[in-house]
Amino acid sequence: MPRKSKRQRQCSSASMSRWRREDESEEDGSKLWGGRFTGATDPVMEAFNASIGYDKRMWKADIEGSQAYIKAIEKVGIVTAKERDSILKGLEQVKAEWKNGSFELKAGDEDIHTANERRLKELIGGTAGKLHTGRSRNDQVATDMRLWLSEALQTLRGHLVALLQVICQRAENEVEVLMPGYTHLQRAQPIRWSHWLLSYGWMLQRDVQRLDQLRQRVMVLPLGSGALAGNPFGVDRNFLQSELNMQDMSKNSLDAVSDRDFVAEFLFWASLHSVHLSRWAEDLILYCSKEFAFVTLSDAYSTGSSLMPQKKNADSLELIRGKAGRIYGNCCGFMMCLKGVPSTYNKDLQEDKEAMFDTYDTLTGVVQVATGVLSTLKIHPEVMQSALSADMLATDLAYYLVRKGVPFREAHGKAGECVALAEKKGCSLSDLTVKDMKSVHDLFGEDVAEVWNFNHSVDQYSAAGGTGLTSVQQQISDLQTWLRHHHSFANGSVVAV
Repeated sequence: MPRKSKRQRQCSSASMSRWRREDESEEDGSKLWGGRFTGATDPVMEAFNASIGYDKRMWKADIEGSQAYIKAIEKVGIVTAKERDSILKGLEQVKAEWKNGSFELKAGDEDIHTANERRLKELIGGTAGKLHTGRSRNDQVATDMRLWLSEALQTLRGHLVALLQVICQRAENEVEVLMPGYTHLQRAQPIRWSHWLLSYGWMLQRDVQRLDQLRQRVMVLPLGSGALAGNPFGVDRNFLQSELNMQDMSKNSLDAVSDRDFVAEFLFWASLHSVHLSRWAEDLILYCSKEFAFVTLSDAYSTGSSLMPQKKNADSLELIRGKAGRIYGNCCGFMMCLKGVPSTYNKDLQEDKEAMFDTYDTLTGVVQVATGVLSTLKIHPEVMQSALSADMLATDLAYYLVRKGVPFREAHGKAGECVALAEKKGCSLSDLTVKDMKSVHDLFGEDVAEVWNFNHSVDQYSAAGGTGLTSVQQQISDLQTWLRHHHSFANGSVVAV
């Protein structure tokens, strides 16, 4: 490349300087923080710093927070009633544009706060600049996130309740179906299919309870904390709390602007819930395999193979299982982000939103797919029944002796001897003769034949929480009652309906 002359270099330098001055002038007018700076921001840094690409989904929460705040600063005389009304009207116009999809993001819109305030200024003029008086993006974003997450949790809760309702309905309709219960993935004891369903139902019930408790901690107001020191104009934070339907308000402004415990807690809650659904999915993946063949997935939640025409893959369940890793990864990543952040707000905290949004989006899909899978699942009771075998009643054989007064430890050992004898003879445990069994313990009699009844075996577990018919029916009733009394939010609180 030819070397530029001195004159060319001078012209080029002047052109660049002029470009920078023009750029700075443009940027200073569009940034909430531009007055301090005299140099242009590196375009790479501009993109690196911006969050508008993902935090724009908080537009509704941002506007609601601004509407409450302008009312609060009017109450202390920072703006007049006329200015308040002008700003409120302008914010309603901004909201309408977001709703109908006509809101246009511009190059200087660094984040949702900048975008909304920029548009408000375009609509009503310089009065828009008074909205930010005494407020910082530090307390503003914390408020937006809490408002957004509170609403998101209600949506998630509705999906969980729908899944629980399907579990209860199927458990009630299919209560007579028996299947093998497993420990260590080995056949253990006969149980009811409904008992298996309800085992996950109670996990999800705890998840809903934890979600309700989490939401109480999400609904804490940070607005009025400023950048870190508080609000200098005596803004009534109780008024703000009431306007935004918050449960409580932050007690320390330094803590308020950097508190992301609620995000971390949501990410942990989502991780635990996704673990529950992953375990449920793993069971069903096994149960729908040819080796088990207990259930068949609907075609709507299965896929085929590009090579093997006979394949019907449980991709819906495999994705549910896989998404648990993604959700847990978000939790771990954000916890690592938090561990070195010093007090008050630091830009590291911008990582909170992507983790929160992605986890919500992922989990919303997971729960809805899980509900679809379960509501369309076909079970094969005859296959489940045929998988039951006499060796699964070895514990019942020990209980038979216990009921005749033999200490359990001794009875357990004698039942084990019967199992060994059957293996030695190459027959089923139930095919041992009474004479065979008497050679192990003389208290075995003709009535031992009653042990080999699977329905009798299952129904003996009638204590609360067991797999017996009356116990399972009570579980169904208890879970349905809980759902009826705890399935709705009203004014931020869980209420009976």
